[in-house]
Amino acid sequence: MMTVRILLVDDHQVLREGLRSLLEQQPNMEVVGEAGDGMTALRLVRELEPDLVIMDVNMDGMDGIDATRMIHREHPATKVLALSMFLRKTFVSEMFKSGAAGYLLKDNAFSEIVEAIRTILGGEKYVCAKVAALLVDEYVQEGQESAGKQRLTKREMEVIRMLADGKTSKEIALITETSVKTVDACRRRIMQKLTINSVAELVKYAIREGLTTVDQ
Repeated sequence: MMTVRILLVDDHQVLREGLRSLLEQQPNMEVVGEAGDGMTALRLVRELEPDLVIMDVNMDGMDGIDATRMIHREHPATKVLALSMFLRKTFVSEMFKSGAAGYLLKDNAFSEIVEAIRTILGGEKYVCAKVAALLVDEYVQEGQESAGKQRLTKREMEVIRMLADGKTSKEIALITETSVKTVDACRRRIMQKLTINSVAELVKYAIREGLTTVDQ
């Protein structure tokens, strides 16, 4: 079996060191690099071409969702395993939509990560038990989602999340590879659909719907 080349991406060095120590005890697994943010992760994926990226979801700057989207677009053969302390359906959904092949909670990481890696490299998806339960619950309650939220497109959901996380129109335009004018038009369309009159109300909506980690 060929050696699996792994890139660790997390803004907590202690967690990266713990994962590195665990993975390097495994046969046929090698940690080839580490990053503390999404932009660095993207650069290292381009340089190192790892087989798998273990990706923190919530990071300052470019978060794990945006980084995963860009990695999947540029390097579709590189698998991404999401790693998060947040059990939120929006994070899980957005990571898989962005191209992740698995989602693991940090409190499960050390006990399940080797199994998760092997499952993903075998061509299957992997979620820990708590995430699986969340997805089942989401499926059962799917018909109860608010009408306003159903009307939002995938791109509008991305924009509202980034706005709520404090990103400027210019930053969002860079990430989504569009223009500032397009982002501003998207923001106005979102506010019209949700009958919201200010960015502050938009942030409150995002918090209520679990689209951001900002607390009320």
